[in-house]
Amino acid sequence: MPYASSLSTHDDPAIAVAEAIGHILDKLGPSPDFVVVFVSGHFRNRVSDIHSAVAELLRPNVLIGCTAGAVICGGKEIEDQSGLSIFGGNFDGQVTPLRIDSPSDLLHDTGQPLADTGVHTMLLLADPFSFPAESALAECRLLYPKVQIIGGLVSSTDPSSGDCLFLDGEIYRDGAVALLIKGEVTIEPLLSQGCRPIGNPLIITKSRDNMIYELGGQPALKRLEEMIHALPEKERALVNHGLHVGRVIDEHKLEFTRGDFLIRAVIGADQESGVVAIGDLAPVGSTIQFQVRDASSAAEDLVQLSSQIPMADGALLFTCNGRGTNLFETPNHDASEVSTRIRGEAVAGMFCAGEIGPVSEQSFLHGFTASAAIFRD
Repeated sequence: MPYASSLSTHDDPAIAVAEAIGHILDKLGPSPDFVVVFVSGHFRNRVSDIHSAVAELLRPNVLIGCTAGAVICGGKEIEDQSGLSIFGGNFDGQVTPLRIDSPSDLLHDTGQPLADTGVHTMLLLADPFSFPAESALAECRLLYPKVQIIGGLVSSTDPSSGDCLFLDGEIYRDGAVALLIKGEVTIEPLLSQGCRPIGNPLIITKSRDNMIYELGGQPALKRLEEMIHALPEKERALVNHGLHVGRVIDEHKLEFTRGDFLIRAVIGADQESGVVAIGDLAPVGSTIQFQVRDASSAAEDLVQLSSQIPMADGALLFTCNGRGTNLFETPNHDASEVSTRIRGEAVAGMFCAGEIGPVSEQSFLHGFTASAAIFRD
């Protein structure tokens, strides 16, 4: 088995780390190619000890990890309790660790341009308070369009809470850490944004920055109101609870499905001018479609996307801290669905303050999503 995940929910961190490490050793043996560790906030004050134990006992070639509000392992999401989740792998590829103090490190300090190194995937863990993820990803889309970036922001709500990142022998309180992966290993992205399109696709014909003035030559708000009026009553209720918009990333396609849209919130509208404002840039000529999101839509979206994945060997899962039991009636929703597609349920991950994953082969920062890196050897 090339990948394995392990979990301990023991309250004693010494026992938890021994249990979790033991399972990885049983499955992979010592010195796996890489290990990813997710540490529940309940163990925040013992991160240094956990980090040292994993490094000394597993002796991975590369070690990366972070603290998290909740962790994932196999088909379980461990919310509101202690948890230590470890993912390890051996594959036909090369893994290079990267410390990122600022976006300039991500862009220039990798020794040579990523496009020239054969790197195809970056696994990125970042601090939401000190690392400008959106601007860094925007630069990467321009400079390294063939490198997919998958990961998440540490799910802290307090920058002074002691959340941390670690990479090999070092522990950090800010910035980001990453793994650069190249070689024969296949890593497929799965990104479930949890929305369902309503109405029809429309072309932006007049806009400025994030403000849409016209859709298809008509005032944007007028178009939106006509669309809402034509919806069934149940759909209109969802709109009232929060409206989103999906912007098509690959305009060369003739038809658009769920995975073709970058989802952003509709943040306001002005009756007098007819302008609709969204949480993203709105370039003229772009195709958009309004969207709704609820637990049912999110569940349907993930099931549809995961059902298209052939059985794989391992997965890292990054889900929003607004999902889990905050969104779904039953626990373990995202983890249980993804793990059905992974041999031996070799899945690990965390709840995030922002998820990173590609839409039409371009990587973005998302919210309320489930993003996964699916490993296949």
